[in-house]
Amino acid sequence: MEMENEKLLIEGARTFGIHLDEKTVAAFDLFLWELIKWNQKINLTAIRSETGIITKHFLDSLSVHPYLPKSSSLLDIGSGPGFPGIPLKMVEPALEVTLIDSVRKKVDFQRHIIRKLGLKGIDAIHGRVQEREILQRMEDRFDCALSRAFSDLSTFLILSYPFLKEGGIALAMKGELKGEEAVDSREGESVRYRMKETVTFTLPFTSLKRTILLFEKQ
Repeated sequence: MEMENEKLLIEGARTFGIHLDEKTVAAFDLFLWELIKWNQKINLTAIRSETGIITKHFLDSLSVHPYLPKSSSLLDIGSGPGFPGIPLKMVEPALEVTLIDSVRKKVDFQRHIIRKLGLKGIDAIHGRVQEREILQRMEDRFDCALSRAFSDLSTFLILSYPFLKEGGIALAMKGELKGEEAVDSREGESVRYRMKETVTFTLPFTSLKRTILLFEKQ
């Protein structure tokens, strides 16, 4: 990646308490160019510029790192081309990560980049969390479930609940909450969650507002 964009990645990660060594920066560079290359043939993301991918995918993914239980198991629901699960695995190798997405081409890319990066302890599943077989196989298994994919918070909380261990964390990655959405952040009470924390911040090197909502399974 260009020197200026490498600086964005390193300094942006540092704002979330993450130090990126040369090996990890090189891995992000590989991820970046594989995503750009695949995206020319199949539509994986509407964000196509190098700078956009670094800020809106890589740094946005890393923003939740400070709120993850350490050495934990993580379910990334609706992971698209691997966000945020793969970047989180890259900076926290002890995480056991499961990615799930309903779009085959996106899961194919996830598996490709996992192989290219030589990542261990990460699995990419094609399917939906509503499917009985997936639910039976992974029920009560995870310390944390998260998603950038759901616009509807209550749907995410309902679907993630059975996959979490007791005391597990559901982590919703949202944009700026306004009006009714802010009230909806209390939705977890209806599905036996305790609202644990709300974090608001501006994505580094952008004007984009972000909100992280954390719920604890009761």
